[in-house]
Amino acid sequence: MAKQDFYEVLGISKSASKAEIKKAYRKMAIKYHPDKNPDDKVAEENFKKAAEAYEVLSDENKKARYDQYGHAAFDGPQGGGFGGGGMNMDDIFSQFGDIFGGGGFGGGFGGFGGGGQRQARVKGSNMRIRVKLTLEEIAKGIEKKVKVRRKVQANGVTYKTCTTCNGSGQQMRVTNTILGRMQTATTCGMCSGAGEIMNSKPNGADAQGLIIEEETVSINIPAGVTEGVQLKVGGKGNEAPGKNSIAGDLLVLIEEIPHETLKREGTNIHYDLYVNFSEAVLGTSKEVETVTGKVKIKIEAGTQSGKILRLKGKGLPSIERYGTGDFLIHINVWTPQELNKEQRQFFEKMSENENFVPNPNKSDKSFFEKVKDMFS
Repeated sequence: MAKQDFYEVLGISKSASKAEIKKAYRKMAIKYHPDKNPDDKVAEENFKKAAEAYEVLSDENKKARYDQYGHAAFDGPQGGGFGGGGMNMDDIFSQFGDIFGGGGFGGGFGGFGGGGQRQARVKGSNMRIRVKLTLEEIAKGIEKKVKVRRKVQANGVTYKTCTTCNGSGQQMRVTNTILGRMQTATTCGMCSGAGEIMNSKPNGADAQGLIIEEETVSINIPAGVTEGVQLKVGGKGNEAPGKNSIAGDLLVLIEEIPHETLKREGTNIHYDLYVNFSEAVLGTSKEVETVTGKVKIKIEAGTQSGKILRLKGKGLPSIERYGTGDFLIHINVWTPQELNKEQRQFFEKMSENENFVPNPNKSDKSFFEKVKDMFS
């Protein structure tokens, strides 16, 4: 089932400002909040959709990728975490500090029936790594195993309930206004919203009860990725202190290794094939290495330098799943630079021969026409 456009979800245009995006999300969050719509699965689904859309559109980098590639920018097996199970309620409620000001949604809006005070789950910091890929790996997609050093909770660390907030993760404040007494909730400064503080830690752990461990992480990279695309492996960043905390994410930035003989242009691949003068005159067959394997091509007799042979579907797949590009072979006739006496005499004799006199016909395209065809 196709995913709904994020702009449609929030009811905004693509030109919407950051403030307009936030305002639209705030309106949706209030309308479909679970406390306001108990046991309403449709409202809960709309609530998650709105949070999913806001997470992308409120981030300039994610928004730019979404505007360029659509949902496909995050559709890799480990590539985005969006679209249904990628965001849990803890991820969603963690956004509300920015949207509503303060720690929790319910406290600032009366709780919507008493269920508003939610203990925040502290999330560990994200980690970033770079992964270099060859064109061949990009063409097929690949599973990469990388070693990362991440912070994890040490064995033996224990926690106790925060006495400042009594485990709620929030501190309630009452202020007098011209409209009466107003109660608001803010994140507990003692436990940072976790509702618990460390009781004891083993030797070797840091002040938060964390140690550094090396772990091998598998990253499933979809075919057709481009330089600069960022994938996300959920839960493989640094852990955070606390029994109810969740780990951050591992963000993977894709780098493309330049190929020695092939040049990428979007989903198309360009290759310069050099043939000698005799092969161009008489015709020949050549074996060419593409990104998906070797192919045999035929060079017709009388082939001119600059001719482009197009192998349909032998380029790179589109990350947007719009098909596969082509493999373009540029024929270059190699003119000999040094001749012996016999060879020189032959070409001097042929220079006046009518077969050696340039005589292009209407079907022979100019260089600029070939370039135009190549980009069309």
